[in-house]
Amino acid sequence: MIHAEATPMEWPLPRTCPMSQPPALAEYRDGPPREVRLRDGRRAWLIARHADVRQALAEPRLSVDDQHPNWPNRLLFPVPPRAVSFWRMDPPEHGTYRKMVAPEFTAHRTQILRPLIEAVADELLDEMTRATGPVDFHAAFSLPLPCTVIARIFGVPDEDMNEFKASTSAILNQAEPEKAIEAFIATTEYLARLAEARAGEPRDDLLSRLTVDYVRTGLLSGEDLVALVRLMLIAGHETTANQIALSVYTLLDRPDVLAELHTDPGLLPKVVDELLRYWSIAQDNVVRVATRELTIGGTRIAAGDAVIISIPGANHDETVFAAATDFDIHRDNSHHLAFGHGPHFCPGGPLVRMELEVAIGAVFRRLPGLRLAVPREEVAASTDTLVYGLRSLPVIW
Repeated sequence: MIHAEATPMEWPLPRTCPMSQPPALAEYRDGPPREVRLRDGRRAWLIARHADVRQALAEPRLSVDDQHPNWPNRLLFPVPPRAVSFWRMDPPEHGTYRKMVAPEFTAHRTQILRPLIEAVADELLDEMTRATGPVDFHAAFSLPLPCTVIARIFGVPDEDMNEFKASTSAILNQAEPEKAIEAFIATTEYLARLAEARAGEPRDDLLSRLTVDYVRTGLLSGEDLVALVRLMLIAGHETTANQIALSVYTLLDRPDVLAELHTDPGLLPKVVDELLRYWSIAQDNVVRVATRELTIGGTRIAAGDAVIISIPGANHDETVFAAATDFDIHRDNSHHLAFGHGPHFCPGGPLVRMELEVAIGAVFRRLPGLRLAVPREEVAASTDTLVYGLRSLPVIW
């Protein structure tokens, strides 16, 4: 059991400014792991230093099994067994399921997808620029771009896109748990019907390949297929959508960086890496449970203890990233942990980078006069979801 602080802070840590990390996170990063209090009153260790986070992410004694009785669930409803596929599986099962989709998202495969991403970006910008007044960039571009790309990869029909986007966003919303449950059920039923249709008539998409290669051969059950596809579809667009919106907001607020990027487009990969580090949008959903006793950062963690791993904390560690609160595209970002580390490193990382590079390049090439339509302090952040982002981004050009 955890025995450390008599009155630990409540988790998630409160923000004083929606566009900045919780101030208390710096306090937790300045020392060894300490405890926080979950919403249900239980306690968990919060790991926030870069070295400790890196160790924890690769630690085999920290389990991702969400069925553990002391699991620090951030969702406001119970998670059914195997509902989020390999994201909540430990090795060796984790590797077995991960290998079914990982080859589709390698750097080489992602390069093949570039024309698709560029075409979708241009389609959305064509539609957006037909408007005459201020436009919500988040709704018009940053949400539909990654959603359309990942849906087309898996074979979700374009005519189902709006309903799919609404359902997957609702699942991650922590403000309305009833709607999240309804959306989870609706998405599950929809994907089960789509998988059944692809089983009868396979097409050139990832859902069909998974059905033919793994379900038909008995290596994957129909239920596990739906869970795997649901995980990849949600993770493959919600995080990227929020990162695109935050990235454009950041660059609009820094014309000097935009000017430098315009002069030297080769800086785009470095800009993308700094955006990933700077925002670290996976704010508090990287959690574990200790299966055996271990020590991290000098703190003893007992078997059964809940653990929260802070990616934002690690990516703003001043011992690794000097002046970490500054946005600096020339810093060495080779050690940022935006995509995680260890066996659960995000398999879609190359696709996310590609989408960010294409999105940023297309937006500022097509709309060099893009600017905020409201004062910067009126841009609303969304802090009540598992993935940090913006509620909207009003722009004009």
